[in-house]
Amino acid sequence: MRKNNFVRLFFGALFLTLLNFACTTNSKPTSEAAQPAELSAEELVVRGEYLVTIMGCNDCHTPKRMGANGPELIPELLLSGYPGDRPILDLSSEMTQQGFATFYPDLTGSSGPWGMSFAANLTPDATGIGAWTLDQFKKAMKEGKYKGLDGTRALLPPMPVENFKNIEDEDIAAIFAYLKSIKPVKNVVPAAVPPAGM
Repeated sequence: MRKNNFVRLFFGALFLTLLNFACTTNSKPTSEAAQPAELSAEELVVRGEYLVTIMGCNDCHTPKRMGANGPELIPELLLSGYPGDRPILDLSSEMTQQGFATFYPDLTGSSGPWGMSFAANLTPDATGIGAWTLDQFKKAMKEGKYKGLDGTRALLPPMPVENFKNIEDEDIAAIFAYLKSIKPVKNVVPAAVPPAGM
């Protein structure tokens, strides 16, 4: 009987040792498996559209009109920014001076302690990002540089630059590919207004 217990104990310990070894062995994937598959041009655009949608880019960069269920995107103005032909309202107020922000009803313009800012035209028109390079777009998104150029001012609120500092280059490329694929909209967005100019 003692011999049977010893055999059971031995094989039980051996089983647990092998199981532990199998579960804790660091098997590193090959470099092929670690790299995501390269997307085709069409897949890149689809991925970019998905990212633009879930990241809320339309919230500020697409003009809206009131519909039966509240604000609705104006499809023909998709991602064209603050309408340049719209009058600029005086949004300065005592609350703005205390740190509050005010938004236009369609969210394409806002004011706060930073002054007034207007959502950029992200369409591939010359008045938008038509002449931009991928490197410019990357610098704008990751570093918050106006027009993606060194020596320019910072992008202003409500652009959530801090949220995008660590975005993957592949995602930047997908977003850029999507934006370059949409309908160009000619729209010159007004320049930002500094606090002193409000």
